[in-house]
Formats: sequence, C-alpha cells, structure tokens
Amino acid sequence: MTIPAESSRILSIDIFRGLTMLVMIFVNDVASIKGLPWWTYHLPANVNGLTYVDMVFPFFLFIVGMAIPLSLTNRLAKRDSTLQLWKHVLARALSLVALGLLIMNGRQLDPQLSGIKYGWWNVLMFAGVILFWNSYPRSVAGKNFYFFLKYIGLLLIVVLLLLYRRKSAEGLEVWLNLTNWAILGAIGWAYLSVCLLYIPFRKYRWAPPFLLLLLCAMTVFSKLEWGNFLRHLPSIVWPFGTGALASITMAGLVASQIFLDGKCARTFQEKARWAVVYAVALFLLGWVLSPFGISKIRATPTWCLFCSSASTVIFLALYWLVDVKRITRWAEWIKPAGSNTLLTYLLPDVFYAIFGLYYLSEYMGAGWLGVLRSLLFTAFILGWTTGLTRLRIRLQL
Repeated sequence: MTIPAESSRILSIDIFRGLTMLVMIFVNDVASIKGLPWWTYHLPANVNGLTYVDMVFPFFLFIVGMAIPLSLTNRLAKRDSTLQLWKHVLARALSLVALGLLIMNGRQLDPQLSGIKYGWWNVLMFAGVILFWNSYPRSVAGKNFYFFLKYIGLLLIVVLLLLYRRKSAEGLEVWLNLTNWAILGAIGWAYLSVCLLYIPFRKYRWAPPFLLLLLCAMTVFSKLEWGNFLRHLPSIVWPFGTGALASITMAGLVASQIFLDGKCARTFQEKARWAVVYAVALFLLGWVLSPFGISKIRATPTWCLFCSSASTVIFLALYWLVDVKRITRWAEWIKPAGSNTLLTYLLPDVFYAIFGLYYLSEYMGAGWLGVLRSLLFTAFILGWTTGLTRLRIRLQL
C-alpha cells in the first residue's frame, strides 16, 4: 500500500485517496446507525447488487495499484538494488498485515483474562504503533532521541501482546487470532500479490493488462466448484486469495499506465480516449460475468470490474480538474487525508477505543440525526489528521 508520501506526488492521486479515506470513515461510522435507507449500508451476501458503500474499499485498492509504479520508480531512482526493492515491498505488505491483526485482535480482547481494560489496551497499542511507524525528521542532532521513541513504541506493542488474551468460540482462553487482519491486512496481501506479478515484468508494457486478465480469470475460477479451494489457502503461502482484491489493484496499475507513464498516451485527449475505452471494456467484461453475481461480500468478478470501471471514470474527472486545469483550491482540506493516509485510517479506532464505538448512540444512533453524527465525526477525524500532520506525525511503512 503506497500510504507514505513520495518525493514526487501526483495531486489527483492524493485527492482521490483523501476523498476515499473520508468516505470510508463516514461509512464505517454510519454502519452503526439504525433506520437508514438500504443504500447507506453494505448489501447482504445473498443480494445481487452494490451500493456506494460497497464501492469505497475497491476505490482505495485501485489507488494503491495506481501508486505502485510511482513508488517503485522512486525506489529505483534512489538506486535501490533488486534485493532492497523486494525487502521494501515485503516490509510494507507484512506491516499492513501486522497492523490489521493488531486492530482486529484489539476488538476481541478479554479484559478479565488480559488484566487490562479494553480501552487502555487499544489506546496504548495505537500509541505504540504511532511511535514505531512515525516518519521522524532526518536530523542528525535528534537521531538518538527519535531512535529511542521508535523502539519505545515497539516495546510497548510487545508488552501489550504478551498481556493479550481472548476467548475462542468454544470459550477457551487463547492468544491472537492470526487469520483475521481486516482491511489493512487485505490491502497488504493485495499489494504484495500485484508486486509479485508486476515487478518481474515491469519493463513490458503488455504485462499489466495481461496480468489483469489473469487475475480476473482467477476470480472466475474461484467461483467454480473445482476452484473453491483458493479461498481456503493460507495467505502466507498464497497471498492472491481468490484474485479479486488483487485484480482491482492491478486494474489501478493499468490505469497508471494510461495516465502517468507518458508512453501509452501523451496528451490529455489521448489519455481521456484510452481511459474511456478502458472503463467501457471493464464494464462490459463485468456485465458478461454478471451470472456469477454482483456482491462485495462474495467478492464476485463483476463487483471487481464494475468498481474498477467506476474508479477509472472518477480518476479521469479528477485528473482533468486537478492536473490539467490546475483547479486545486477546493481540495486543500483533503490533502492531509490523502498524504497521511495510514494515520487517518487509524484515528477513528483510537477514538472508538477511548469513548467506545457507540459513544453517541444513546442520543444520535438512529435516522438522519445519526448521519449528522457520522459527518461530524468524519470532520473531527480530518481536523485531527491535519493538526497531527502539521506536528510532523506522519506514519510511514
């Protein structure tokens, strides 16, 4: 996941990422609000279709894919060896998985077995995460102090893991659940999968479209009776899963070829034509595969392709507005969420740990008043992200 800031940024990517993050915070919070129309929630697994909520996570995966070539080019420009490049990819992917595991297990903590209150464990865990993964200034004078802070954070995480206990489904005292890594872990595995396929063939322009078709075929295969085994393979052995999330990420990488590499298309008109053709092709392929269903919960091929098509159209509009017309003032408030994305993602969980997920449920937990609560909470998180970013707290994997 290209969460950290790169030295050379494409503003439309940051804005798309920031907008997606803010909508993600909103829909995660509004999920606890009762009495809203059906389109404000994820559709159930047994229903064919998708709401705007079902499209938010794919938008983020798409942007992850778009940023992969930029990130790798930046590393190679610094004269990283192939070994250093792979170490960077593995460290980033596994860090995301580790963070996902910490978040999900924190929600399952048993305070009595662990000897520490739920809120305290989670708040201290997030403090450790921020201290360890913060991007500290490269100051020689403060190097030892920053090193001290970083490893105080790591020590704090280790101590909390030693204390951690939860109850299994059978009521037994157990340690971490190592199979549930939430959204961050899913992003980590998708990022690793695409890098495993893309890096060896990155010099060939035909490779990303071909690899996208390969991943789409894998997603279709996983829906067939004899391909069902893919969903049961351990991710550490087979990070591709069913190919669904990796296909969306690869779709973003193909879009990056159209908009950003300068070889496929040079003028905006050429880029726009290719982008429209690409979006239509994704949509038509999704329509052809619609007999397999349309569902986020089931991660169907059509869901992947429809969301990738919509992502391409949205990015085209943002690219025209921001990078071609240079109309950017409207998006100044979004930049912190787009450039300091990991911190933005973690902050809601920090405040949920402090106040409880339903801290306002008694007063603003239903109907459109609850929507107002979620909007205010999203603005609150953006304010904190902006303030912490100005204080140079920026998480980097």
